[in-house]
Amino acid sequence: MSMSHAKPALLASVLALLLSSSVLAAAPAQDAMMKPADHGPVPKELIGAWTLVRCDNVYPDGHRVELYGPHPEGMWLIDAQGDYMMQIVRAQRMPFAANDKSKGTPDEYRAASMDSNAHFGHVSASGMVMHSQILRASFPNWDGKNGDSHYTINGDELTYTVAKPTSGASEGAHGEVVWRRVHS
Repeated sequence: MSMSHAKPALLASVLALLLSSSVLAAAPAQDAMMKPADHGPVPKELIGAWTLVRCDNVYPDGHRVELYGPHPEGMWLIDAQGDYMMQIVRAQRMPFAANDKSKGTPDEYRAASMDSNAHFGHVSASGMVMHSQILRASFPNWDGKNGDSHYTINGDELTYTVAKPTSGASEGAHGEVVWRRVHS
């Protein structure tokens, strides 16, 4: 599938997740994890829509692992209050043979889990450190987690590091994620 054909599908997925996150944010929180904490200001340079360039693990010896394969796709939307929604997917994904999400094979479920990452929450920054509060994530261990990441912006590219990624951290890897600003 070409990038021009993938963008409408990706945008539809992003909008669906954004709408579902808006519904969750508007609903009364059932537990403390869903209650937004007070968070600082979001710099104007972070506000907007971003498209994924790269999402790698970088190991101590310098080698990289492309977590979502070559040419991963993703969108990160940040509003003026710091509310965000992010989705990352492998460009080439394995469809479910049964065409039914509830009837996948173990391999299909594993691939679906490993080939995508979505979460929403709040982001702010102080200096060149981004503070994130994940409300809900496709990886349930991230629900309610807070984290800090150093970031840089060079032109239209934003790069941040993840000190302890969900895979590879035990071998000393850190994550490196690069986004490019979307201009409409």
